[in-house]
Amino acid sequence: MVYWKERFKAAGIHLGICVAVAALAGVLVFGLWYPYPYREISGGRELFMLVVAVDVVLGPLLTLAIFNRSKPWAVLRRDLAVIALLQLAGLGYGLWTVCMARPVHLVFDINRFQVVHAVDVPQSLLDKTPAGVTALPLTGPTLLSLRPFKDNNEKMDVTMAALGGLEEGARPDLWQSYAAAQAQMLKSGKPVAELKQRFPAQAAEVDKTLQASGHAQDAVLYLPLVGRKTFWTVFVDAQTAQIVAFMPLDPF
Repeated sequence: MVYWKERFKAAGIHLGICVAVAALAGVLVFGLWYPYPYREISGGRELFMLVVAVDVVLGPLLTLAIFNRSKPWAVLRRDLAVIALLQLAGLGYGLWTVCMARPVHLVFDINRFQVVHAVDVPQSLLDKTPAGVTALPLTGPTLLSLRPFKDNNEKMDVTMAALGGLEEGARPDLWQSYAAAQAQMLKSGKPVAELKQRFPAQAAEVDKTLQASGHAQDAVLYLPLVGRKTFWTVFVDAQTAQIVAFMPLDPF
């Protein structure tokens, strides 16, 4: 019985350490890489939980299996060190995967917003990133827009590339400042009353979202947002086009 008590105690201590490390990793992931609403839109929550669940569960189980005070201290210390190194390697690889999948920009394109992720941006175009724009920021997504095509040849090239899987929003050579598209955003935005008319079952949730943002319905326009797997709605100020709220509603 004492033998198992020692094992469970060691595994419990290990579990506590793992939970603390996971909490710190969570601050990094959700505080910087996947702030709301991107943890929902870009699947950050699922990715992180998968990485952490494996790491937090596996380490203490291995400690439970190998911990034995009858072993020489040097051997036991080596075994625990190997487990710790395996865990750190797994956590490091997991966080690297989450980092590569992180959202880096929210890009406005003609009549919608698109979330662009680090893995979407081709390395070959990074040197064409406009001055003043960080191509792959580590501190959360930035707001950008797409410039108009220079000519029909460029439009055709971009269209063909998009058919091959390279989305327009992920092209640094097409990025411009968010403010540069203000007029187009206001032109493309639609009245919130229309959204509520189309989706009466979500009207109360729309009102709740706008109330939380501190904006009246008539002072806001809505636009669709294309995420990794889902569509959301973005509410923008009807005067400045600044984003005031997000809502998990597919407006298409």
